[in-house]
Amino acid sequence: MIHTLKEIYGAEAAPLQAQRYAAAAEEFEALFGMKPQRFFSAPGRTEVGGNHTDHNNGRVLAAGVSLDVIAAVVPTDDGIIRIKSQGFPMDTVDSSDTEIKEEEENTSCALIRGVAAGMLRRGYKVGGFTAYTTSNVLKGSGLSSSAAFEVLVGTILSGLYNDFAVSPVEIAQISQFAENIYFGKPSGLMDQMASSVGSFITIDFADTANPVIEAIDFDFAASGHRLCIVDTKGSHSDLTPEYAAIPAEMRSVAQFFGKDYLRELTKADVMANLAALRAKLGDRAVLRALHFFGDNERVVKQAAALRSHDFKKFLKLINESGDSSYKYLQNIYASSNPAEQGLSLALYIASDVLSGEGACRVHGGGFAGTIQAFVPEEKLEKFKSAMEGVFGEGSCYVLSIRPFGGTEVSL
Repeated sequence: MIHTLKEIYGAEAAPLQAQRYAAAAEEFEALFGMKPQRFFSAPGRTEVGGNHTDHNNGRVLAAGVSLDVIAAVVPTDDGIIRIKSQGFPMDTVDSSDTEIKEEEENTSCALIRGVAAGMLRRGYKVGGFTAYTTSNVLKGSGLSSSAAFEVLVGTILSGLYNDFAVSPVEIAQISQFAENIYFGKPSGLMDQMASSVGSFITIDFADTANPVIEAIDFDFAASGHRLCIVDTKGSHSDLTPEYAAIPAEMRSVAQFFGKDYLRELTKADVMANLAALRAKLGDRAVLRALHFFGDNERVVKQAAALRSHDFKKFLKLINESGDSSYKYLQNIYASSNPAEQGLSLALYIASDVLSGEGACRVHGGGFAGTIQAFVPEEKLEKFKSAMEGVFGEGSCYVLSIRPFGGTEVSL
């Protein structure tokens, strides 16, 4: 659970990262009047396969990315966790007080307290520490900065007080517990698991209490492609009904058959009852259910392609997933605001530049925000220029897949 800068970020990026950690150490000393003793990191994540499948107990393919939250840390013996995050006020939490505080809902203090509570519930030790954190995980980008923060806190507590005995899977589950129960957000487990485990992983939510997580050994750096996330700068305001309609409509199809989730059905069940389903629930609910079955199976195929190092097939499956999201899931633009279609435009530009190479799809929940593209290295500059010419400078983020999740960092 301790890795070097070169192992985490790669030889090319390690010198720049060393400067970043040195700056964090300097800020820590300026704030607290002492030098930090240890350093930790937790990455953001990207959803690669399984768009809107997790909430119906489906499968997902996700990966940790090269953007992360880092912390300069000193353990303390008073049991108080003090975290000063760049640009935010100090968070102060007594690790022995794990009562839920209503006034902390939707705050980082709730996440910190929830992680401490989750550790104690599982029989692990907690204690105090002072930390300064800084993040380059983009908020609102679908890369999940909140999960990275939760995993960071869990990794610090595991390293300082449990000799790293808390497994990455447990840290992810503890982080989800903190977000659901203390923070007040009913999130799934994908974000935390990808951040905690790192690299490519599949998660099968058939048994939500015991999801099956499998890591995939694939060297993305050798694929000849770069991962790009394009922020189309669309507004997420007033989109809650659009997001909520997807799981609701999928479950309405399951409920037609007396089930709670689509995972309890088969595509054949739906195909055999199309006329009755569309008469009762409407066409969009049926199409979204059919997308679920297709993308759920594609995750298995995508993972198999990566394991067999068939990257060409993997890219084909990514494009198929994007096509299904566009046609059947219909989460590329909001039906309530058809004039704003930034994702549609970004996908058109991506397809035009890639010209049959690479792959592109919607990223995350959809409707506004970001697309994901796997871009051949020789087309990277053209791709980036085309996107930033439309969506603004800095809108195209060039990332890599990180081989490790939450970890202590050896400088």
